[in-house]
This record gives sequence, C-alpha cells and structure tokens, in this order.
Amino acid sequence: MQKRFAFVTAIGRKIGLKDEAAIAVFLALIIVAATVAGYFLIIRPQPEAYNTIYLLDIKGKAVDYPEVLVANQNSTFKVYVDVENHMANSANYTVEVKIVENLPGTFPIDTQPTQVIETGRISNNGKPWQTAATITENTVGNYSVAFELWLHKDDGSLEFTQNLCVLKIQVIS
Repeated sequence: MQKRFAFVTAIGRKIGLKDEAAIAVFLALIIVAATVAGYFLIIRPQPEAYNTIYLLDIKGKAVDYPEVLVANQNSTFKVYVDVENHMANSANYTVEVKIVENLPGTFPIDTQPTQVIETGRISNNGKPWQTAATITENTVGNYSVAFELWLHKDDGSLEFTQNLCVLKIQVIS
C-alpha cells in the first residue's frame, strides 16, 4: 500500500500538487472516476422498452391541429399518426380511433372505434411508422378524438399499451 501511495504522490507532484491533502483528493477522484466508468462499461443499464404514438398535423409538424369544424361544410380533417416500437422485438400494432363527447377518466375508452388502423409489423429500431388518418364529424358539439395504441399479442389478442393521443375538436353549424 505504501508503494502505491508513493506512486500516486509522485504523479501528484508531477502535475503540481504539493500538499498531501490535495494528493488524497486526487486519489479519491481517480477511484470515483474508475468506479463510475466501470459501472457504465461493465453493467451498462439497458433502457426500458417502450412503444409510443403521436400525431402530426398535415404539414408533418406538431403545431397546427384542427380545433373547429363546420358541420356538413368543413367537417373533415387529416392528421398523421406515428407509431414507434422500442420493444425487444418487432411487433404488430393497431390504432383504434374513437370519437366521444365526454372523455372518461379511465382508458381504454369503452366505445366502438370509428376507425381501425392496422400498422403491420413494425421493426424495433425506433424508426416511426406513419399513416394519414382522415376524421369526419358532422354533428354539432364538443368532441374528443382518441387514438389508442394496441399491441398484438402472440395468442392473437390485443393489449392496450396505455398509450393514446387525444385531439379536442368543436363542431359548429
């Protein structure tokens, strides 16, 4: 141990440290740096797997979503639906579009979808899969348009991923 401390003291003096306390701090910093580097190089925590859904406006940006529609005149709009897969494997997804007047406090929304979008197999490379969804509502009122992301399980069933996007719209006459 005395030889190692002498070696560290010699390095400390070469870089300009004269005080033994400064050399001790230098030694502690080396140990901490080696421990942290070893943790990330050897253990390297893996990021948690996830999937996500998001909406883009007709220009491909997340800014100019439709808010007010005119019944039977301008009652249709289009948004891009993007799905990303950051899970361990490639997977099939379904996006269920549901239009409701009163958004419930729990999800998934217990109503029939107005539109079902099948994504096909999405690679787990994190690159987004994108499609355009056209929504029409002609009844005057305030609505929530929910885009729910569902995962296809191996047994053929669907599992809600707890991911959804909601657009609020108002239809006027």
